[in-house]
Amino acid sequence: MIVGNLVHRPIRSLISIVAIALEVTLILLIVGLSLGILNDTRQRQAGIGADVIVMPPGSSFIVGLTGAPMPIKVGNVLAKLPHVEVVAPVITMISSAGSLEVIAGIDLPSYEKLSGGFHYLKGGPFQGPYDALVDELFAQAKHAKVGDTIEILNNNFRISGIVAAGKGARKFIPISTLQDLMGAKDKASIFYLKLDNPANADAVVQEIKNVPGMEKYVASSMVTYLSMMTPSNYPGLRTFINVVIGISVIIGFIVIFQAMYTAVMERTREIGILKSLGASKLYIVNVILRETVLLAICGIVLGIVVSLVARAGLAHKLPLLRVVVSGGWILRATVIAIAGGIVGALYPAFKSAQKDPIDALAYE
Repeated sequence: MIVGNLVHRPIRSLISIVAIALEVTLILLIVGLSLGILNDTRQRQAGIGADVIVMPPGSSFIVGLTGAPMPIKVGNVLAKLPHVEVVAPVITMISSAGSLEVIAGIDLPSYEKLSGGFHYLKGGPFQGPYDALVDELFAQAKHAKVGDTIEILNNNFRISGIVAAGKGARKFIPISTLQDLMGAKDKASIFYLKLDNPANADAVVQEIKNVPGMEKYVASSMVTYLSMMTPSNYPGLRTFINVVIGISVIIGFIVIFQAMYTAVMERTREIGILKSLGASKLYIVNVILRETVLLAICGIVLGIVVSLVARAGLAHKLPLLRVVVSGGWILRATVIAIAGGIVGALYPAFKSAQKDPIDALAYE
């Protein structure tokens, strides 16, 4: 009977299913895109291979927001600490030309010692001050080749090499060049430290804080630093996710409410017949809610399929974007959609259960 009721009004049922699918798709894609960007940033930072990160006092843990306020000679102090084997200075700058991205100025020899070096897919290291390395995803997205000219911070750079992704930024240029472009000669944004043993990271962090003049510097083990890259720590990200979920729930609630309310009004005589045959109020409510759950399940399945297809399409067309459609968020979206649908159907369900059978049978 429940399936028959839905099939009897196929357009209305289809609209309800599509609306719930939209609700699920909004949650999975927009939340997935936010988390995908965050996870991608965390993975690329982890791929640098450092054990300790040192940043200026009061700096944000979001790479690229710090600028270059540290003297490069701080690296000499850090290199003398126990257990420190490699100190790699990096200067970063956010570019908003075309898209928001972090440009990394690196000292290539020390940076490569952090994790055993770049894996060059094509080309090789810098040959001049205006050479650049780009990762494979950037090259794929921009159809870039070794020898091509790209614009970075309003200057032309030649791509000297294409490297495997996951080593920090997507574009790398010599640190001295970026210092000149930023007017930050002999400055650095970050120091990455490679230790003789990662287990000594906390001890080295404490040593840094004990160095006179460096008490206020932000020093952290990479394990701790990466653990801070969560939605709750990124300004506004958790609020943004909650707003998206709220809008999605409102969409689902309104559509389900309208669909089930209309269904109840159209079935006044049917409800009267059921009640005259002895159907209880609970039975009527149960029928309406089961219809709602069936609609919600169909919409959820459609929404998940659309989200997965969209994720695959985005990965193909926009390889720099990362969308994470995880099992946890699929479960959350499912619960949200079903709960929103049931809440939206409660009033129509109880209204139908309150109908007097005599009035319902006489309804035209």
